[in-house]
Amino acid sequence: MTLCEAIQRTYLLAQRPEIMARIFITGSSTGLGLLAGVQLAERGHSVVLHARDDSRASDALAALPQAETVVVGDLETIAGSVAVATAVNALGRFDALIHNAGVYSGGQRTTPDGVRALFAVNVLAPYVLTSLVTPPERLIYLSSGMHLGAEANLEDTQWQRRGWSDSMAYSESKLHVLLLAFAVARLWPGVKANGVDPGWVPTRMGGQNATDDLLEGCATQVELAAPARHSALSDASGEYFHHMRSRDPDPQSRDSALQDQLLALCARTSGIEFRIQPALLTGDQ
Repeated sequence: MTLCEAIQRTYLLAQRPEIMARIFITGSSTGLGLLAGVQLAERGHSVVLHARDDSRASDALAALPQAETVVVGDLETIAGSVAVATAVNALGRFDALIHNAGVYSGGQRTTPDGVRALFAVNVLAPYVLTSLVTPPERLIYLSSGMHLGAEANLEDTQWQRRGWSDSMAYSESKLHVLLLAFAVARLWPGVKANGVDPGWVPTRMGGQNATDDLLEGCATQVELAAPARHSALSDASGEYFHHMRSRDPDPQSRDSALQDQLLALCARTSGIEFRIQPALLTGDQ
């Protein structure tokens, strides 16, 4: 199923929810992020999309004209991530934030901040946004089944001691994402934070040979962001999901010492401290 076919099918299956929510989705000019936005909007929720540049923003609005707006900003740089967080906060409080943006190939290049692009987008950007955006009730972090069996390697996230590997760097970054998600769930009890493996789906990043279904690939993050009344996922926090079912993540992701180590690393790299006790659900800064 192509993205266009999935969007068309979503329009046909849409149902109005009992409670409306407001959701921000990173990396949502195409692929799973856009499809999640389409599904949420068609269910009556208010969606704010995100695009790297103005051209992608125009494409996103053309695909989802019901979107409230599109926040533009390049998550490859710390300044870009801070700008996105500032723009999101200026729009008011959200009920949920889906950390969907990610890269795979080409991630070995060095950003102006001196970090690998893959780490910058897949790990540092969600850290910065989590730290700076007024905490919503629900945070969803897209991970991958590829994190299973990877090593955290927090002493060498920039691959200075090893030869670069796209697949291994990506797998490590998706383990780091789960470390972040579970740290948030542990340290912010007023927020429901979860990780999701969407599967191998035929997006621009996944490629057309991917074997999983696009609609199934975004169903879990959609339900976690705006669960229907009495949904089994409505109270979930600190969980790892694949296709609507809780799965066992790599045991490293549950290690609170590794979680704290990642938070400290991201704080040093970005210059932005993680808020251990944020003002929750009030809009207070």
